[in-house]
Amino acid sequence: MVPMILNVKLCPTEGDLLEDVSAYRRLNGGLFYLTIFFPDITYVVHKLSQYVSKPRKPHLDIVHHLLKYLKAFPGQGLLFSISFSLKIQTFSDADWGSFLNIRRSITGFCIFLGDSWISWRDKKQITVSRSSAEAEYKALASTASEVMWLHQLLIDLKVSPITLALLFCDN
Repeated sequence: MVPMILNVKLCPTEGDLLEDVSAYRRLNGGLFYLTIFFPDITYVVHKLSQYVSKPRKPHLDIVHHLLKYLKAFPGQGLLFSISFSLKIQTFSDADWGSFLNIRRSITGFCIFLGDSWISWRDKKQITVSRSSAEAEYKALASTASEVMWLHQLLIDLKVSPITLALLFCDN
């Protein structure tokens, strides 16, 4: 089971409008709080929060699926390993044209220091990409920038020895 139903493209105009908007907003607010402890649901919660002003039935279906996911996997969360290494590993991905109404892509990445997950982000890209390769390239550029910042931060904190950072992409 995954936090969001696979291959679902949410749209602000598809589906019936919800009669009780306040219930959807309360659920979304509670899920925002849970992203502190369950970073794996962050993307879904932020995606759903874009429809808080006029939520529709498909959006509520995703919220219910997310609640079932949280109920099924209560022990999920961040793992901070006892073994410590200063090896930086980064995983980057892009979802090309995933916002149907504006055609922007999404950049997503997560950064590990040793075995511990220390940073992550998913964000709409600023410009529209003409291809999935261009979207991936923009995601890698954004991720590399974040890794360079983190590497410099570790140097400033006099954390040593710092090894080379590895950057992984699915293409």
